[in-house]
Amino acid sequence: MDAVTELLAASHFADPGVLPIAVLAVLLVGLSKGGLGGAFGLMGVPILSLTMPPVQAAALFLPILLVMDWVGLWTWRGTYHAPTLRAMLPAALVGIGIGALTAAVTPEALVRLIVGLIAVGFAIWSVWPQRGPQAEPSRNPGAAKPEARTRSAWIWGTATGFTSFVAHAGGPPFQVHTLPLRLDPKVYTGTAVVFFAVVNAVKVVPYAALGQFDARTLLSAATMIPVAVVAVRLGAAAVRRMRPQVFYPFMIAMVALVGLRLVYDGLVGLFGAG
Repeated sequence: MDAVTELLAASHFADPGVLPIAVLAVLLVGLSKGGLGGAFGLMGVPILSLTMPPVQAAALFLPILLVMDWVGLWTWRGTYHAPTLRAMLPAALVGIGIGALTAAVTPEALVRLIVGLIAVGFAIWSVWPQRGPQAEPSRNPGAAKPEARTRSAWIWGTATGFTSFVAHAGGPPFQVHTLPLRLDPKVYTGTAVVFFAVVNAVKVVPYAALGQFDARTLLSAATMIPVAVVAVRLGAAAVRRMRPQVFYPFMIAMVALVGLRLVYDGLVGLFGAG
């Protein structure tokens, strides 16, 4: 117990009230990384920001996200849609580069507002009669899938890389391109895991260059790794049991919730509460 106490005292969790909040935040993000909807992931940094500055919370989460990515890659190994990755990843790298170069002058609140409006608009489009994608997803991960649309992949891939770097809000732009492909839920989840594993790994270099990491932050992230691993596995187990007829309405609802939260955060950041 003395070793645990010393470990917590050296981390950001010295205050006993901070640790439960951090566990909740990591649990929600882990469920999201396992495939159970982007809205949970969006709640992580705001919840942790209740106990520390948002920039510090975001920096603390990046090493945890990397561990979650490795768990996700192992869990969903061999299950992904290669054409989507080939189409979107180069664009995402461009977006990360733009984000790194403009981070000092880009208002995070404005980015969140724009991404939120896109997400809400996409959710409305998806459920509008005769407008949302109607194709039945394949149940065979090895079967032919719709070819990724090049222009859409570059637009939304770049937006995903940029918003992921600047505001940790890459989920909605990614989903705008990928949800209409109507992949099998497991293939969709595996594709998202691979995509964001690459994005998060690339983000480490510019984050480190911007001085976002220190020993205390890295130690705090390390203490959350067991929670992160369990949460990702729980999220993946839930997705494996979801039929496409349940998965896609659920995901669209999550996109809508993400969008509404981002719009709220953006408006508060730009104009202030009340």
